[in-house]
Amino acid sequence: MTLVPSGLPWNDIDAPTAEDRSAPAIGLLPSRAAVLDRLADGMPSAAAARPATLVVVGLRRHDDGWPIPPEALDQVVALIARELRADDWLALAGPTEFAVLVPSPVPAAQAVAGRLLTGINDATVHGMTAAAGVAALEPGLSASEVLRRATLCLTTARTMGAGQVITYSGTR
Repeated sequence: MTLVPSGLPWNDIDAPTAEDRSAPAIGLLPSRAAVLDRLADGMPSAAAARPATLVVVGLRRHDDGWPIPPEALDQVVALIARELRADDWLALAGPTEFAVLVPSPVPAAQAVAGRLLTGINDATVHGMTAAAGVAALEPGLSASEVLRRATLCLTTARTMGAGQVITYSGTR
């Protein structure tokens, strides 16, 4: 093992390969299964109440019958990545959905969602727009329940139109 000038451990296994650098960005994101694992790890307990919130950003497109090109998805990934803060975590939640775990309470996550949607909607990538669903990680909830809540809100937001952010509040 060698050290890079910053003092961070680095080894050849972790170094990005030429293949990684040329691969589509969408293929490098963690999967939906990784989202569930990360949520389970970040679920607060009653004793440790560090707030965290899940934002699921979903693309909306004009239904022209064609799949979204990978290069368009890569553009969206780049737009999202530019808007994230250092502690935010990005992954795939579905074919055209992106999960962002925000280690902050709901109001901060709503602000993050607003920034992400503004970036995507202003860029008009391949005629797509975006909407978002937000759900807090709460003690006693399973990871799949938090993802279900955020996805439910995303579904509602998508039906309402571009730029909509819906936050889960309720017991269902």
